[in-house]
Amino acid sequence: MDRRSFLTKTALGGAAAAGASALAAPAYAQGKRTLTMVTTWGRGLAGVHDAAQRVADSITAMTDGELTIELKAAGELVGAFEVFDAVTAGQADMYHAADYYFVGQHPAYAFFTSVPFGMTAQELMNWYHHAGGMQLHDELGEIFGLKSFLAGNTGAQAGGWFNKEITSPDDFKGLKFRMPGLGGKALGKLGASVQNLPGGEVYQALASGAIDGTEWIGPWADEKAGFQEITKIYYTAGFHEPGAGLSLATNRDVFDSLSPAHQKVIEIASAETHQWNLAQFLANNGTALQRLASSGVKVLEFPDSVWDAMGDASAEVHAENLGDEFYAKVFDSYSTSMVSSSDWITKSESAYRAQRDRVLG
Repeated sequence: MDRRSFLTKTALGGAAAAGASALAAPAYAQGKRTLTMVTTWGRGLAGVHDAAQRVADSITAMTDGELTIELKAAGELVGAFEVFDAVTAGQADMYHAADYYFVGQHPAYAFFTSVPFGMTAQELMNWYHHAGGMQLHDELGEIFGLKSFLAGNTGAQAGGWFNKEITSPDDFKGLKFRMPGLGGKALGKLGASVQNLPGGEVYQALASGAIDGTEWIGPWADEKAGFQEITKIYYTAGFHEPGAGLSLATNRDVFDSLSPAHQKVIEIASAETHQWNLAQFLANNGTALQRLASSGVKVLEFPDSVWDAMGDASAEVHAENLGDEFYAKVFDSYSTSMVSSSDWITKSESAYRAQRDRVLG
């Protein structure tokens, strides 16, 4: 039995499966078609919900309403972390999410969001569009009956909010910290009690003391979430997500049933959303950080000893997954592209920016 058949028959089970079959066929009306998009984002979450809404609205507009995307935020049809199974099983037509939430389905999904000590946003797009990344995303999606595209990017994410300063790797021991993906697994190796919570649940968990700290995205989204109301200790550079991609994934049977023109619209709308969303975060983060600092937030960087420990832990996590043939294939492609991209960017843009900052003071 192939993976798609297995998921269709078993993922939701019983009454839920009955509901899935009722929703499996997209709605039609007078030659028009409505697809249901579920997301991992609470409605209104800064940046990430914006990306989901942007790609949904763009597809609808670019097809002149022939293909209408109906967005359901987390909890409106299924829970935040249930969107993958909902789409593979046909309960919804597409999802918008960070694919590293689904490393339980396959650890290689992490590469299409971010991995610790991985690619920046620009390096990710170099790999994705010109060094085989998109093809690998498609190959992975095919296992689960999905057609996936990158459709958003947060840029480099912050190290996060803490209830105490982090002066050495030992400070992570016993710390209850929210961090998804392979970064969370690496942090666990430093002794942290790692939690994987949907974005809409993080504020309450931090406020109640259920967690001692959290990463979310960066200054603008974090300020919107209100974490500065709870703690004033903020680390601005993190090891875990140096350029986090977001994904739009469509049930593959649904995608294959679309016209070539509508399929291309989904691809182009996703790529446009990626660039628009990355610019949205980067345009807002600087002024948001200034507001946070002026309100009493203590802006810090991790010491080298912490970075070194995070690097060792991240290497362990990768090593544990390299026994999986497909993970190893993606890892090799990703690593080769990252080294190549970084070499030129370091010699060109990074060198220029250092000189620009020196000359302009």
